[in-house]
Amino acid sequence: MRRLSAARSIYLPPWRVDVVERPGVERAVSFAALARAVSRALSAAGAPAPAAVGVILADDRESAELNERSMGHHGPTDVLSFPLLEPTDFPAHLGRDLAVRAADRPRGTFVTPPGKRLHLGEIVISVERAIAQAEEGRGGQTGDIRWSPADELLLLASHGTLHLCGWDHAAPEEEAEMRALESQLLATRRSGLPPGR
Repeated sequence: MRRLSAARSIYLPPWRVDVVERPGVERAVSFAALARAVSRALSAAGAPAPAAVGVILADDRESAELNERSMGHHGPTDVLSFPLLEPTDFPAHLGRDLAVRAADRPRGTFVTPPGKRLHLGEIVISVERAIAQAEEGRGGQTGDIRWSPADELLLLASHGTLHLCGWDHAAPEEEAEMRALESQLLATRRSGLPPGR
């Protein structure tokens, strides 16, 4: 008998994180821990509130299909982000794509019906890829860390969320800023203190 997708909406005001786990995907971290990682990244990135984000825990097959269809790249990847807002709809930062920073305009005004949350986008994480990277010593920000699959998944959730919020790592300056914030978010998770950004 095939297991159905598991889904849960987790409210961490002002955020709602909708986590969906595809059938057959190994549960390597709790939905609550993923939601907390997304929530910390949204707060640190200055995302408009209240808002919602979807996190889909998938396998390599789904990741490869999405990677090819949306990015034009062959094979699976660890995390894909599908933002619904423009990078300029978030506060300016050095982790923003250089071309976008050059054309920065004032932040938009977010108007939603009363009681409704703005949906910021979807993050798709290949749990299969995350587990392999962590166990084979290809995890972490540098791709050479051996740590728990849970740590790798929490890093990927933070990373994907920052992409939803306009962060990038194509240029060295952007990458340095994004990696610094990710490190701060990971340290925050361990200390329990809010991020200092």
